[in-house]
Amino acid sequence: MKLQRKNGLRATALGALAVTGALVLTACGSDDNTAGTGGGDGRTGAASNIKCDGATGKLLASGSSAQKNAMDLWVKNYMAACSGVEINYKSSSSGEGIVAFNQGTVGFAGSDSALKPEEVAESKKICKSGQGINLPMVGGPIAIGYNLDGVDKLNLDAPTIAKIFNGKIKKWNDPAITKLNDGADLPDKAIQAFHRSEDSGTTQNLGKYLGATAKAEWPYEAEKAWPAPGGQAASGSSGVAAQVKQVDGAIGYFELSYATSQSIRTVSIDTGAAAPVEATSENASKAIAAAKVKGTGKDLALELDYTTKADGAYPIILVTYEVVCDSGNKPETLSTVKSFLGYTASDEGQKVLSDAGYAPIPAEINAKVRETVAGLK
Repeated sequence: MKLQRKNGLRATALGALAVTGALVLTACGSDDNTAGTGGGDGRTGAASNIKCDGATGKLLASGSSAQKNAMDLWVKNYMAACSGVEINYKSSSSGEGIVAFNQGTVGFAGSDSALKPEEVAESKKICKSGQGINLPMVGGPIAIGYNLDGVDKLNLDAPTIAKIFNGKIKKWNDPAITKLNDGADLPDKAIQAFHRSEDSGTTQNLGKYLGATAKAEWPYEAEKAWPAPGGQAASGSSGVAAQVKQVDGAIGYFELSYATSQSIRTVSIDTGAAAPVEATSENASKAIAAAKVKGTGKDLALELDYTTKADGAYPIILVTYEVVCDSGNKPETLSTVKSFLGYTASDEGQKVLSDAGYAPIPAEINAKVRETVAGLK
């Protein structure tokens, strides 16, 4: 596909960064803690405008695997600019990240779904003078990746995707698929659908899309746990992507950078627009641009439109939030949390997202994120 050819060199670089588990890098760079030369654009080693603002010591964080490749680049750039700081982000799952945050073991968590009311209530035990809030930091498409020998392009719509993951469509040459792919030579081969084994915000966002666009075929509530019968489970976005890469006839869902880094073909979505829409960061940006803030106060949780039919708008999208205390953050990590998240929300930090196949947060919303980060206590 064009997407893979276009991003080949970039994907290779991302693959080298995408190590499994926690990322721990040795701090290096300038002794000047207000700015550094840490390659802030993620590619060239150009001068960085990262503001370290007194950040020091070790900061632990964990959660969403969907943002892992972005977080890898952010941590690399930040630690190169800020001497004496160690950022350790453990890529696990949104559910595990929220648990760790509400247990007080991490400075912030990454989650592909906003905090539930009961999770906010629980966070008040950790955020002694405040509560957990959602800061949208990473946007992007949830790619439907597939591995089907001889089929370089594949179109699917929401009802068909729902039936595939619901076990109702079992063969690749099913009439529902052939109807959407006129002229394609689809084999009489069993579909092997893979889903996440653990609680996942990526799963929940896929469920929100299917629930909004194919309710009759997907009668499940949008939860982090996989709801449908059948299929095969794998751990993390990396695990699902690895299975799709290895198994002929496989299909699965994961953040786009996992597809680009492993050269996995992705499905174009027939939304009812003039043409099926490819999973690209640019196309996801068109859908995310319509997001509205639904949170109150300092909470910036977003409402996404999964039913868009706008030309070129990719509808299966997610936003990853960094979950922090609005007030009551641990004194020993507060400066580092504010400095690091200030970088990730900066123009420089958001530019890394486009370079890595993610979608930056819309400027109007991102301005509110920066203001909120600056006011954390």
